[in-house]
Amino acid sequence: QVQLVESGGDLVQAGGSLRLSCAASGSIFSINVMGWYRQAPGQQRELVATITRGGSTNYADSVKGRFTISRDNVKNTMYLQMNNLKPEDTAIYSCNANIRRAYTTYARDYWGQGTQVTVSS
Repeated sequence: QVQLVESGGDLVQAGGSLRLSCAASGSIFSINVMGWYRQAPGQQRELVATITRGGSTNYADSVKGRFTISRDNVKNTMYLQMNNLKPEDTAIYSCNANIRRAYTTYARDYWGQGTQVTVSS
C-alpha cells in the first residue's frame, strides 16, 4: 500500500506565501518523477511543477519565478514553496508521484487527496 498525503494549504492574502508538502509512505522501493498539479473550480487540472529524482525541475509559465519545487529523497517528501501568491493561484493542489513498490518490477502513478489553497485579493 502506498499513500501520498498533502498538507500546507490555507487561506492567504495576495502577495503572501505558503509551503505545501507531499509525503509518500508505504512499501516504497523508489520514487521517480514527482509533481504538483492544481485544479480551480470549473477548470481542468493543470501541471504546476515537476521534479525528477535527480533534482531536475520543470515549471508552468504562470508560476515561474514565484514557485519552487523541491524534494527530500530520504524522507520521500516533496515540497512546493509558493511566493507572491495571486488570486488566480486559488485551486486544489494535488501531488503526483511515479512510484515503484517494494517487491515489484514496475512503477505507476499515485495521487494525493489534494489541499486547498485560497488567495484573497
